[in-house]
Amino acid sequence: MNHLKRMIVFILMISITSLSAFVFSSCNREKRSTLEQITEKNVLTVVGSGGYPPFNFYDEDDDVVGFDVDTGLAISQELGVILNYETSAWDGLIDGLKSGHYDAILGSMAITQDRLNEVNFTLPYYYSGAQLFVRADSGITGTMDMYGKDIAVATGTTFADDVIALGGNPVYYEDDNQTLSELLSGRVDGVITDRLVGIQGMKAMIGGDQLMMVGDLLRTEEMALAVRKTDKALLEKLNEIISKLHSTGRLSEISQKWFDGEDITRR
Repeated sequence: MNHLKRMIVFILMISITSLSAFVFSSCNREKRSTLEQITEKNVLTVVGSGGYPPFNFYDEDDDVVGFDVDTGLAISQELGVILNYETSAWDGLIDGLKSGHYDAILGSMAITQDRLNEVNFTLPYYYSGAQLFVRADSGITGTMDMYGKDIAVATGTTFADDVIALGGNPVYYEDDNQTLSELLSGRVDGVITDRLVGIQGMKAMIGGDQLMMVGDLLRTEEMALAVRKTDKALLEKLNEIISKLHSTGRLSEISQKWFDGEDITRR
């Protein structure tokens, strides 16, 4: 009987020790920062919409490519890790980041106060702005003509605010492939999107020469990577890398590749 008791005690002690080791290991994993986890996994996972040419979009081989993707590759090289560029619906990117699905959003996201309430942003990696596009045969000559008109925007973007400011009616689509197609078909009266996206879209689509820009930029925007509020170390490291990519001209080279020699990384 005494022998049996000793065996039971021995087994319990082993079980407790194993459980303690598991809990300790789990706690250590939880305490490791996102930056440390990226280094350990050797992978940086970022996300964009995948429907925003020429920034992030699918090519003929069904690979996601673009200015944002090449920027991500440059950042991952500086980190010494592999880039994993994922895509998801634009209006769910911040929720996906906050729930831990991605390490950062790298998808031409503009810095706004509303977004700053939920995430932190790095230094800007490029600059652009909101632009109105219409059909060339529409008779529209200025933004004042858009009062009461239906204007297409991508869901979750800041461009809906510009539509409302013009007195128009925002009509929501998943991405700008759809907004420009709807404008070309006459189902909406205008599109507000990033100027560079609209220009590239007109060049790429059949019948794009039937569209045109109207007026100047409605406003300028600073585009940056978004990270979780708790990821201070990652934010600091990304800022260090972005500063280096600016100073060495690497971001300028990436811009010139995608925008016919234009440098969108400078104000």
